[in-house]
Amino acid sequence: MRKYLIVSILFLIFSCSETKKEVEHTQGSVKGVMDSVITRLYEKVDPKDYDSIDDTFMLQFLTDSEKTTLATRYQYFKVNVPVTVSLMRHLDHEVPFWLKESGFVKTNELVKNEVYEYEVWQKDFDAGWVNLGIPGFDMDRVVYFISVGPQNSNEELTISERYPEEYSLEVFKKGAFTYHDWSDLKITDLPKELEGQVLFTTVRGRAREAHVEGAFRETIFPSSSRPDQIMLTWSADPTNSMDVQWRTNTTVKDGTVQYWKKNTSDTISLNASVSGMEDRMLFNDRYINRFTSNLTNLEAGSSYEYRVGSVEDGSWSSVKNFKTEAKDTKEFSFIWFGDTHRDPKWAEMLNDANLRHPETAFYSIAGDIVTTGLYRTEWDMFFGYSKDVFSNKPLMPVPGNHDRQDGLGAWMYYQLFSLPTNGPEKVDPESTYAFKYGNALFLMIDSTQPNEAQTQWIENQLKNSNATWKFVMFHFPPFNFEEPYLDIQQEWGGLFDTYHVDMVMSGHIHYYMRSKPMNNGKVVDSFKDGTVYVVSIGTNGNHDDIGEEPYAEKRFKDGQFYQYMTLTDKSLKYTTYNQDGEIVDELLIKK
Repeated sequence: MRKYLIVSILFLIFSCSETKKEVEHTQGSVKGVMDSVITRLYEKVDPKDYDSIDDTFMLQFLTDSEKTTLATRYQYFKVNVPVTVSLMRHLDHEVPFWLKESGFVKTNELVKNEVYEYEVWQKDFDAGWVNLGIPGFDMDRVVYFISVGPQNSNEELTISERYPEEYSLEVFKKGAFTYHDWSDLKITDLPKELEGQVLFTTVRGRAREAHVEGAFRETIFPSSSRPDQIMLTWSADPTNSMDVQWRTNTTVKDGTVQYWKKNTSDTISLNASVSGMEDRMLFNDRYINRFTSNLTNLEAGSSYEYRVGSVEDGSWSSVKNFKTEAKDTKEFSFIWFGDTHRDPKWAEMLNDANLRHPETAFYSIAGDIVTTGLYRTEWDMFFGYSKDVFSNKPLMPVPGNHDRQDGLGAWMYYQLFSLPTNGPEKVDPESTYAFKYGNALFLMIDSTQPNEAQTQWIENQLKNSNATWKFVMFHFPPFNFEEPYLDIQQEWGGLFDTYHVDMVMSGHIHYYMRSKPMNNGKVVDSFKDGTVYVVSIGTNGNHDDIGEEPYAEKRFKDGQFYQYMTLTDKSLKYTTYNQDGEIVDELLIKK
């Protein structure tokens, strides 16, 4: 093995100094290599040995060509003059296998931010291409970052053709940020000679690109040819439409919804769109197919039955049902949860609530639906534990920070849910949206997206609505004991006051709080003059002490809860239940 490693290292030294033409000719992408490597691992390695995979194993398992790609194609760019590249490596992280062999030298310098320390490695490059490798095969989210400066300070540096290009170039100085998914983490100390250099920002999610050590997962709810994870949502008018989504394994190529009005035999068939979903590290169910069908031209206030499946394969679900919203609805109920984190205890509460309140029109979740939104195992648990509830009643959620992680977005969330695309232009489609049900307007806001990009849209929605009731849901609670979101208070609070939002519903802090009516950050005497802010938790609370909150009307530091809301034309009855089905908080608002 020692001889093998020496030969590989010698090859790597040569490879890391290749010209652009040679690199392009012999190399693909890190993703392409890792896709192939993981496929080969599944073929050649017993699952019981997955947890023992480490750097030594990987360097033996990889081909020379694969090593070269991993050492050169993680980050690359072109410079017009000779430069020195400084690479800041987290002190607790393994040294990347390619770093020394490619010519980088460890200095005695350190770079610090408010949490971490980094040692500085440097290498001189001629004008032309700079090619850098992966942070490692582990999951240290504190990935390296680089700065670049000309070797001759009199020369003007131009950087071009960089990959990845979506992360900005900044000035390296105190107060600069390095990770887009933690932009509040600022540089506090750096060597004087690096000040003013070009700083390449990044995201912590890049640690996942070559992650294999401790990365393999097994779902307890694998797919099959039989449809499952059947879920209802709306992307259009609840009076005449319904979206149906489900899952199968990849042997099923086509999907169809068959539906009919209850107590009739006139069946309509509608084909579904299909999209593949891959979770590379999910060794027992790597690939699945997701199906979506948008039912339209339904009759308002009508009960329908349906089943989903494949005409070609012949596998069908059991019969489910749903009801469209009646026209001019004046009275309805809905249920919402704070963070659920795919908790089986939350799912028990959900199923209890579904039996307790059969008249419920729909459900909502205020973000952090799962704990790791980039792992399909988590979504499998969410659907598996919740059973058939969402196949008979629509779910209208918003994403939280756990659903959108490490700067890599919430792509699994978007692929799973079919939601309205009527949100602000500068945020991801289906992340922020509005819908109306009965006499109520619901603004479902993705607070993990930039606040300012959504402000005008929020105002337009509120200003142009004639709804009797106005509700806003987003993940981060503006008022809470732990970390009040002053930016949200300042950016959106005035709009909630001006256009009289009745209730703002949030999660995130893992406790329960219902405020008194508030306007301009202060408690007011009447609900007609102020907004109620609620923080709730569907999974367990985790606080020993929740401090003081003079604006709070009701609080619980632990427990699991759901909120049952009943609206009429002139009244809102708000009831909070705990996991034992006991009423722990009540509120009545009359217009």
